[in-house]
Amino acid sequence: MTEAQQKTEDKIDLKLTMKQKETEERMKEIETQIRLEMKEDITETGKEVKDMIMADRERNKEDLQPRDGQQKQSTIDDIPEGEEEEGEMAEDESEDDGEEEENPNDEPVLVEADDPEEDTENVNFAQMERDNYSGEEDCEGSLEDLVPELGGQPVRNIIFATWRSGSTFLADVLNSHPANYYHYEPLLDYDIVQIRGEPLASGALRKLKALLNCNYTGLDHYLEYGKEHVWLFFFNTRLWDQCLQHPHLCWLPEFLGPFCRLFPFQSMKVVRLRLRLAEELLDDPTLNVRVLLLVRDPRGTLQSRKHRDWCPGNPDCMEPARLCADLVSDYGAAVHLSAKYPQRFRVVRYEDLSVEPYLGVRDLFQFFGLDFHPSVQQFLDTHTKVDVGGVSSTYRNSKSAPFHWRQDLSHLEVRSIQRSCHTAMDHWGYILAANSSHQREFNPLGEFLLT
Repeated sequence: MTEAQQKTEDKIDLKLTMKQKETEERMKEIETQIRLEMKEDITETGKEVKDMIMADRERNKEDLQPRDGQQKQSTIDDIPEGEEEEGEMAEDESEDDGEEEENPNDEPVLVEADDPEEDTENVNFAQMERDNYSGEEDCEGSLEDLVPELGGQPVRNIIFATWRSGSTFLADVLNSHPANYYHYEPLLDYDIVQIRGEPLASGALRKLKALLNCNYTGLDHYLEYGKEHVWLFFFNTRLWDQCLQHPHLCWLPEFLGPFCRLFPFQSMKVVRLRLRLAEELLDDPTLNVRVLLLVRDPRGTLQSRKHRDWCPGNPDCMEPARLCADLVSDYGAAVHLSAKYPQRFRVVRYEDLSVEPYLGVRDLFQFFGLDFHPSVQQFLDTHTKVDVGGVSSTYRNSKSAPFHWRQDLSHLEVRSIQRSCHTAMDHWGYILAANSSHQREFNPLGEFLLT
């Protein structure tokens, strides 16, 4: 090699070294910036959760004080007069599981953060949250018992249902509690299928357990899917607020895990997993999860699915025989689970909850271990009494919403469904329509028992 060639090669090596160094420095700056933003976002959220919980405590103390010579009782009798008759729950008309539709919100716009002022390379989230929750307020130790970031165990709840059965609305009711972190349909990336066993069951259950533990590591397919189907996080309002402000953080496990662990209440709803598979989750003592099975009249479910363009052509969604075989299977699993886990398993029919939404939601919140926060009352007040919006709206007159099928389906369609669903309807207490005139006037709700 000539001297000139050697000099040229040395220059190239020098340039490459300088470029590599610049790249490494830039990557370090980006990493530091991201960690700073993560710290700021998580710190702010931690403070908000703390303030909310302390406000709840003060309100609960006030509720326990005697008023006008009477001892205050926190029971369903506290419902304002007339709400038992007038309160109405919305039909699940926002169930977007699996459908290809427009982004429910505009694409997030990147907001550049300020230059970092300190090195946050080794952020200790647990210590930071202890600092956030410390102070003169009397936390009585209960906060650390519920906040995972402080070493506690959160209250975990799962709604099991199927498409167009009221699950989105009920999950939104839970999510109206300001201390809740909502895992919206975590099996959305499985497409329009029902998971009844292997080969899909093991992977699906692993994902649910990971998310219930706020562990997003290794969920690459789930996170990549969410980037193209943003409603995966959109319905988690507290997380989505952060995604809009910092979209480059939104899909990072390093951010999602600590952020999730700030919340004392963790809720989830699944519509692709049949109930018998829930036993593995209930068996796990580290989860201590509560499970609710939400059931709907198959005639109403199938009528509602007709309005969704993602359902036709998918047998698990369109065939009455498959839907009702799942209802029969779920009934058998419900009998077993209610006997094995009487304190952590519950069944509710969508129609019963619709007729008495305030009473029903109060009862379910007690089962779930949640307080009936004023924001929950406000959600019910604004979502259950009028019809507003189209098929994707959750604002519905709940007394009529569950029974639209009586007018929208022909009696020929109803008879076809009833032939495939006779056993399932008998199990769950749904009465058969005898003829066309009877169909439009009768009450389809009978009694059911888990025996």
